[in-house]
Amino acid sequence: MARYTEAVCKQCRRENEKLFLKGERCLTDKCGVTRRPYPPGQQGRRRPKESEYLIQLRQKQKAKRIYGVLEKQFKNYYVVAARKKGITGEVLLQLLETRFDNVVYRLGFASSRKEARQLVGHGHFAVNGRRVDIPSFLVKPGNAVSLTASGQDTARIKECTQSVSKVQLPEWLEADYENMTGKVLASPEREKIETTIQEQLIVELYSK
Repeated sequence: MARYTEAVCKQCRRENEKLFLKGERCLTDKCGVTRRPYPPGQQGRRRPKESEYLIQLRQKQKAKRIYGVLEKQFKNYYVVAARKKGITGEVLLQLLETRFDNVVYRLGFASSRKEARQLVGHGHFAVNGRRVDIPSFLVKPGNAVSLTASGQDTARIKECTQSVSKVQLPEWLEADYENMTGKVLASPEREKIETTIQEQLIVELYSK
């Protein structure tokens, strides 16, 4: 399976904002954007010409990096979103938000989406009582998320939930940290998705 293996702080610096790809580290002074607030590379300090294409491309790249999706898979999400009813950009964000690894992250069982993807891949979580180890699995309203036997023995999951408050939970999710379970209450509406992504620019880029 293809995956990004370089320093993820470069991705945040390229987008000139914190994408919270390293979880708790992003909140400290060690954050790459805090230490070097300019794009990586020899020409990083030079301000590029912001053409319409570049602005659209940066939004697509930012979305891919936030959700940890590579180009081919991201394009497939767009194709599916374009075929569904509704506003294509909003449907695209809904698909990305309902990825199993993102739901685990949003529920507070992991400090970053990368960590959530690893925990899911190791089989530490179940959906409706059945173990699911596919990070791209799309959850649906009414689905219940719980820990498997191996997940209950994972101290890291419990550590993450201790720093989560109800205020941080999206309205479309519900969590019970005493029983270490979660539930998808509804499909995420655009106004309830906290992100700086301008999805309409992504649609315009793919529509060319």
